[in-house]
Formats: sequence, C-alpha cells, structure tokens
Amino acid sequence: MNLLKYLNIKKMIRKTLYIGILFSFLIANSQSVALVGGTLIDGFGNDPIKNSVILLDGEKIISVGTIATLEVPLGIKIISTEGMTVMPGLWDMHVHLMLNGHSDYTHWDKTYIDQFEEVIMPSSANQLLMAGVTSARDLGAPLKASISVRNKINKGEILGPTMYVSGPFIQKNPYPGTEAFRWGIKNPEDAKKKIRLLAKAGVDCIKLIDQDQMSFEEIQAIVNEAHKNNLKVVAHSHRPDEIRLGLKAGVDNFEHTGLSSAPEYPADIIQLIQERTAQMNKGPLFWTPTIEVLYNYDYTIKNSEILDNTSWHLGLPNHIIKDIQNSIKHPGKLPYFQLTPIRKPTLKTKFNQLKNTGVVLLIGTDSGVPMKFHSQSTWNELDIWVNELGISPLQAIKSATYWPSVFMGVSDKVGTITPGKQADIIAVKGDVIRYISLLQDVDLVIKKGNVIKNKS
Repeated sequence: MNLLKYLNIKKMIRKTLYIGILFSFLIANSQSVALVGGTLIDGFGNDPIKNSVILLDGEKIISVGTIATLEVPLGIKIISTEGMTVMPGLWDMHVHLMLNGHSDYTHWDKTYIDQFEEVIMPSSANQLLMAGVTSARDLGAPLKASISVRNKINKGEILGPTMYVSGPFIQKNPYPGTEAFRWGIKNPEDAKKKIRLLAKAGVDCIKLIDQDQMSFEEIQAIVNEAHKNNLKVVAHSHRPDEIRLGLKAGVDNFEHTGLSSAPEYPADIIQLIQERTAQMNKGPLFWTPTIEVLYNYDYTIKNSEILDNTSWHLGLPNHIIKDIQNSIKHPGKLPYFQLTPIRKPTLKTKFNQLKNTGVVLLIGTDSGVPMKFHSQSTWNELDIWVNELGISPLQAIKSATYWPSVFMGVSDKVGTITPGKQADIIAVKGDVIRYISLLQDVDLVIKKGNVIKNKS
C-alpha cells in the first residue's frame, strides 16, 4: 500500500470516528436541534448556501453543511427551514432602551425614570428580540438600570438581546434634568475618575457626546482611561469639531450622519478619516450612521398608519401606550424633526462620503427616539441601506452581524453561523437577498440555542 493511500484511509477513519462521536453526543443531549432546508447566509458576506443543515447542541452551533453533505442524526429534533432564509441574529448598535418613541423627552424622563429599570427597558429589550435582534448596544441610560437589565437578560430572568451597555453619556455639562443618565466632567482628572467608576460598574463601552465643548486634554483623558480599562469609546459626530477632536483623541466609533443640513462633510474631515482608516495597525474605524430615522420621516408623515403597528406595545402598560400615542398624534408637527426635510437631501451624499473613506459601517438605529420603535427600527435601517443607498444585501447583513461582533470583541463567540459559536440564529420565510424588507416579520428566533419565537 502506498503512503498516500494509507494516509487517505487514516483520514477517512478519523473523520468517521469524529462524526460518530458527534452524532452520539447530539443524540444523548435533549437540547440538540437541526435546522434543515433553508438558504443560509453565514454573516461573513459569502454566497448563500442552499439546502442548508445546521446542527445545534445547547448554546452552540456544532456543524454546518447541506442536506447532501451533513446527515441529521436519528432522534434529533428537526426544525424545517424549507423556503426560508436562515442567518445570524441581527445586531443593533445604537438603541436607547429607556426610550420608546415618545416625542417629549422632558415629560418622558420626569414621568417614567423610576420605571426605566423594571418596565420600560425590559419592554424595549423584549421588542428587539422579537424583531430578530439577538445582540444590541445601548448608548445612554442610568447606570444601575443599564447594568441590572443587561444582567437579568444574561441570567434568563427577562427576555432580550445580549446587551452591551455604556451607562450614562459622558459630556461637559449635563442638560438640566438629565443628570441621572448624563455625567458631566470638570477637568481631565474628573474625566478619568468618571471613566474608572463606569469601568468598575461593568459597562461595555463609553459613550461620549458634545466633546467639542470639552478641552482636548479632557477628551484625551476620557479616551486614554477608557482604553486603559479595555473599553472602546463611542462618540457623537453631530458637529465638525466633534469629529475632528474625536479622531485626534482616538475615538473608536462615531455615531450618526451629522453636520445638520450642511450638504456634505468638509474636505479636511474626509482627509482626516482617510488618514485614520489607512492606519491598519489601529484596526478599522467604525461608523454607525443611524440614517433611516431621518430618511423615512417624510414617509411616516404621509403614511402614519405604520405608527399603529401594535408590536411596539409589547410589555408596556396601557397608560404608557396611550401617553406615547398622544405625543405622536401629529407626526408633521414634532419639534424633533422640523429640520429633517432640509437634512434628508444631504444624507445619501454623506453616507457615500463615509463609505468611500474606508470606514466600517455598522447597523444602528437610534431606536427609541420619537416615532422609532424597537420592534421595527432595525429592519427599516437595513431596508434603506439596500433599497435607497445601494449597499448589497449581503454587505448590509454583514454590518448587522459580523462587524458588530468584531467591534465588541466577541467575534470568536458570536456574529456568524460557524461551528463552535453561539447559536444566535433567525429565519424568515422567503428570499431576504431579493426582498430585504421580509425582515420586518421574522418567523424564527433562536438565542443561545433556545427557540424564543417560532411562527411555523
């Protein structure tokens, strides 16, 4: 027998033994599940896999293949995904669990702040999960409530995505009445102290806003102290100097497509961003444009029936539902959006400018702001990216699955459908590559191997 043939035989024996052990293990475990028949989008941006088979055991993905290449062991529970698109659970990288679409922040904060932790934030989290969002980043809420809700979700006490929380905004001077979830800083040493307090409490990132009102020494102290504590810094990009100073200090992720109604980003900012994205040793520069909230405003005014979708009522008492409804009775009159008609024509230009600089774009929605509900925002953002901004469906999905997991430092555990990773998986009837809006009605939600929602 020649050596090559001998090695091939040994390889076949090892493979057979591995499959036998795998199947025995799966059969012995009552939590083993096989998802069979659907078209699989893995999250990496690769071509979809037809007639897929995904074997799950407990919280983990055990094996991925096709009906032709991966046999389902006898005794395993089978969930048919025939006629469906199967993909990683979505991420939303900019949500506000403490908000739920009410138009008057002053009234909302004053009236409901004592109910954020026990009512409002759990409701928002549940709505996100039912919409297929299995991981999300909350950017701005009281510290105790943020940590408590995140931990209760992780313990299985309440339903929601795996949450990554910033706790309070860090800014120079909190707006009056917002001190519970906006922390001001007096000087560089005070800035370091506040970051250390957040790190000790266990936040997952730092949220920076109005940094153009700080000295550069204060901004640098925030970024350096955050990085010293293995926390990334997420910063607003509303105004030109917020971007310029943030880039100089080493901010990791900018939020929003800002600069108000200015037609485009100034040339010097684009050059600064390009200089940063050229520095491969620093890794990607991430940007979360949250563009749909502005892009669809005029549509919402003309088609306000979408505000009556009862999905956003989930987990909310009737008196809060009524309060929200009354606050958005006249969508075209909300002060929050009065500049939006002037801003909308600038959005596509700014989005393309950012894309062309080489930043990594992330799906995030600002969910919870007026008329933007957690049960609907994420798919709406994806829809605008694909159907209005020209991003391919696979790349848009990658920005809602793989890239967020990279930013949060958990890509070895979640974010793609890969053997060994956490079983966060959703499925929807139909072809999401052809019709991205199908994600508005997710049929199957699996989080950490648990079937949370199954409409079939």
